[in-house]
Amino acid sequence: MGRVKELADIHAKLQAGQGVSVCAVEGMGGVGKSELARRYAWEYRQEYAARYWFSLRGMGLAQAVVTFASRYLDLPEVMQSQTVEAQAEWYWQNWTPTAGKVLVILDDVTDLKSIPQQARPLAERFQVLVTTRKRKLSSQFADVPLDVISEAEALELLRKFLGAARVNREEDEAKAICKDLGYLPLGVELAARYLQLDEDLSLRDYQQRLKITDESLALQETEEINAARGVIAAFELSWQELSASTGKVAMLLGLFAPADIAWGLVEEIAANLIEVADLREGRKQLNNLYLLKAVDQERTRFAMHSLTREFLQWKLAQDSDTNRLFQETFVISLLNKAKQIPQSPTRDQVAAVAPAIPHLDMLSREMLDDIPNPEEDLGWAFTGIAWFYEGQGLYALAEDHWQRRLISVRERLGDRHPDVATSLNNLALLYKSQGRYEAAEPLYQQALALRQELLGDRHPSVATSLNNLALLYKSQGRYEAAEPLYQQALALSQELLGDRHPSVATSLNNLAALYDSQGRYEAAEPLCQQALALSQELLGDRHPSVATSLNNLAALYDSQGRYEAAEPLYQQALALRQELLGDRHPSVATSLNNLAALYDSQGRYEAAEPLLQQALALRQELLGDRHPDVATSLNNLAELYRSQGRYEAAEPLYQQALALWQELLGDLHPNVADSLNNLALLYYSQGRYEAAEQLFQQALALRQELLGDRHPSVAGSLFNLAVFYHQTQRHSEAMTLIQRAIQIYQQTLGNDHPNTQAALSWLQPIKEKVKS
Repeated sequence: MGRVKELADIHAKLQAGQGVSVCAVEGMGGVGKSELARRYAWEYRQEYAARYWFSLRGMGLAQAVVTFASRYLDLPEVMQSQTVEAQAEWYWQNWTPTAGKVLVILDDVTDLKSIPQQARPLAERFQVLVTTRKRKLSSQFADVPLDVISEAEALELLRKFLGAARVNREEDEAKAICKDLGYLPLGVELAARYLQLDEDLSLRDYQQRLKITDESLALQETEEINAARGVIAAFELSWQELSASTGKVAMLLGLFAPADIAWGLVEEIAANLIEVADLREGRKQLNNLYLLKAVDQERTRFAMHSLTREFLQWKLAQDSDTNRLFQETFVISLLNKAKQIPQSPTRDQVAAVAPAIPHLDMLSREMLDDIPNPEEDLGWAFTGIAWFYEGQGLYALAEDHWQRRLISVRERLGDRHPDVATSLNNLALLYKSQGRYEAAEPLYQQALALRQELLGDRHPSVATSLNNLALLYKSQGRYEAAEPLYQQALALSQELLGDRHPSVATSLNNLAALYDSQGRYEAAEPLCQQALALSQELLGDRHPSVATSLNNLAALYDSQGRYEAAEPLYQQALALRQELLGDRHPSVATSLNNLAALYDSQGRYEAAEPLLQQALALRQELLGDRHPDVATSLNNLAELYRSQGRYEAAEPLYQQALALWQELLGDLHPNVADSLNNLALLYYSQGRYEAAEQLFQQALALRQELLGDRHPSVAGSLFNLAVFYHQTQRHSEAMTLIQRAIQIYQQTLGNDHPNTQAALSWLQPIKEKVKS
């Protein structure tokens, strides 16, 4: 009601500034700051090209901006490894729409730390409206102090709910009620809702009840509630109207984060505490008394005022037994939710768990001391959320949770605890997935050393650390460093778990993959076969791990050019995954991709194309458009088109793949180097030599930087560039490069490897041209 002057004041102050205009609506809780911001956004909607709302209680602005904007804007590669604040700055610089004034409302800001300068918009077209309880939040902000409403406005608000006749009939009592409530809009509306439910209750009687309740509360400690005593009394009166079961519902709701509450999540958590019928009746009563409010038409999401939340938490704290039971159930239920988040969630899984994320985040920041079994579960307060963000390519947000996991585990469990090693390992895994090998390596090494110290040299977790460090070295092409670690991991798993254990099969597969990368096919094949046989024996013929072993053995045969042996294995792996996992699963997309790549190698383009298209469509459906596997599918489909001479179809796919890998993994990643190399091959095929040479050189430099000078991929770049120079009559340069390529291939893959033989086949023609 009213606030006409304040609305005009907000608008004048937002328009008066030069550069980004920031106006802060400041006032106590319940005074109507958020409602005024909504009203301003509505009444002045014609003046803005777009309006955005960020609720910031319990969340920083940078995190809110990145979480929101990443769904619509592709972050470039150079920003991928930057801080969340730097990423937020980039998003503001590229905000949509790109023209016209934009209103940004930052609701419920607790302090300046939550809205750092770097995370705020920079361009003059932005106008920022902040709501906060804190007076004089910043000397740089234009202030609009929001006081309580006038007596006349409070009476008009009562009339809106109760009708003019009822209020006018007892106007003196109505005025007294408004005064007792401090003319606070929230308090007046609470009273109005209460009176609405009992048409026979006179305003005089309500005022008397309010007075008695206030006097009784005067003897209690209510500092936890940041509201006037009259409003607390209004809350208490409404509370007294609740049935016992609804009171329990209300106290449970008070535990949730100050964010939208998905009712399905409430039902999950309340399953062993409150009957379903009582839960639904409680929701109805709370809504009628204005203690809860639906935020969507389907009534699947609800919100409550921050003062309501404080009051309900205060009521819960007064009942120690219920408090203990509810907090424990709430925390355990959310941790179980976190444990359901897979390491690589699909888009459907992301959508299913998204409503729980703000509450899990709040748990990780405010309720760690309430975890009943921190030895087992402390890490899960962070792990599920980190995987949630990591699975969407939001690596900066994931990194924050992995780092806080490490800090929290050290603080609560000590520096020398096995979960510290797990935290180090998880952070290293994130860095490895981004190609940040230098950051990952010391963390893997610390995790290994700590596990050896705490658990001894003979423990399964030590084998896991050895395996992870070996995987890193393999990714870097450091095969000599990787091999003994893989061998130790295998021997340790066999010693501790016996020769017949799934972990042994995994170690066999990993060592075989290393030998495959080195072209040591004779050493790799028996290991792949042992892994497959062991998985079948232990898990049966119908198990996802068996499908993985079939796929790996097929990949080995594919590398050797033994296409007839590879094809039925790829087909079996695909059929098994479809049977066990369904047609809509990322592993099915991987099998489609692998089988298509085999057909492409054989020149069976008509068979390959639909499989690659299916794999791409499936990955986009399950993982979203911004995922590394989608980039892989785009690249592979482009490779097929290039093989067919369909250059116009290939180019945009190569470019999309490159841009996506740069965005998700950063500029310094092997996949980016591969993409640059592939695009260079396309340009070379088209006769676009200047563009091709530049990309060939970039790919070579990037591979050398990331993988060292003695990696097969570096040899591949040298080979491609040598052929390019040879074909463009630069034979002396070609000779130098082909000799280096052959030397690396011989050292890493051996003389019999197809790559080595291919390079050797070019040596003589280049020599002859150099002589002539």
